[in-house]
Amino acid sequence: MVNIKSTACFMQMSVNFLKFEKRHWWQSCYAWAVWIEAPLGFGLLLSCRISQAFQLYYIFVKRCLPPIRSYIFLPLILLPWIAGAALMHVKKPLNDRCHMGTQWIIPVVSLHAIYVAILVGFTGAIRHIEFRFDELRDLWQGILVSASSIGVWVAAYILNEIHDDISWLQVVSRFALLVTASILVLSFFSISSSQPLLSQISLRKREPLAFETMGQALGIPNSGLLLPREPAPVIDPNEPLDKLLMNKRFRQSFMSFADSCLAGESVHFYEEVHELGKIPVDDPVRRIYMARHIIDKYITAGATMEVNISHRSRQAILTTSNLAQPNLFNDALNELIQLMKMNLANDYWSSTYFMKFKEEASMRSHELQQMTSWNSPTPRLSSVHGVDDPFHQEQEP
Repeated sequence: MVNIKSTACFMQMSVNFLKFEKRHWWQSCYAWAVWIEAPLGFGLLLSCRISQAFQLYYIFVKRCLPPIRSYIFLPLILLPWIAGAALMHVKKPLNDRCHMGTQWIIPVVSLHAIYVAILVGFTGAIRHIEFRFDELRDLWQGILVSASSIGVWVAAYILNEIHDDISWLQVVSRFALLVTASILVLSFFSISSSQPLLSQISLRKREPLAFETMGQALGIPNSGLLLPREPAPVIDPNEPLDKLLMNKRFRQSFMSFADSCLAGESVHFYEEVHELGKIPVDDPVRRIYMARHIIDKYITAGATMEVNISHRSRQAILTTSNLAQPNLFNDALNELIQLMKMNLANDYWSSTYFMKFKEEASMRSHELQQMTSWNSPTPRLSSVHGVDDPFHQEQEP
């Protein structure tokens, strides 16, 4: 009985709110039904998905970086929603029940449908790509939710126009509009809506595995792993640095030293490019994933670990026509190896990191020798012949 009275009280308060004279902006129909529903709600979230599909199309189909950055492209496609909301705010087409006429409802529904159609078009253009991290599934899910939301929105509008005198229907329909336009859409669009690629693969709770590097996430063989029985390398400081860096254990030691000098981004860049080289050339999707990750982390201006390379090399990477080409980072890598030779190599040979590396290499070499001696075949100390053999079946004459 108490629950029934509470529900009736809530319904009556909702109806009174609809008839209340709006003295504050948060009580206005234009604040909720125009601005929050369109440019700040459905329009914003759908524009984020279109921006994601646009970038995925250029990266994986065109195999180049998008011509427009996402922080520029997103406001551009959001402008029609802002312009439409401003026009409605000036023309005041809503009545006291927050209803609009047919001459307004048709353009509003058309705008929603056009944006869903644009998202369908971009998604259809990339449907043949074998994505690694469910980007395509998220886009199709967004399309389904968007189309369903528009259907619920149109049905609620028709019911409001036909049964304008039923108060409880007004409350229920507005609640449905609020859920479909904001809460429900937000729950489906919030995952990776602003990032075209997921650099942190363990972002979602439903994925049990967490990867430390992009190479591990892409399944690159022996990515980031040190084999326990790998033979100890013989390090000669007179050898070229690029040849020494090919060894995984030396590269890890040199990277630790560079990190201690706050100059480790060059070695990390070498590590990532080395991992990229392990991906076959006939696997362009994984190569594009790795190349885009390297560009975002090391090449783009203001990146988290931006490397010190020439403007010519940087622009050659950013304006490439094929992100999957094998020699994409060769020029930048050669420049960074020269910088490491001049700034890090000489100090490394006299550092404690190199001393520790030699000690570990010596211990590992000794352990491998012991294991080799234990596993080698040895001659038998004695043998049993003739009548001394308890399993000898031959009878003496």
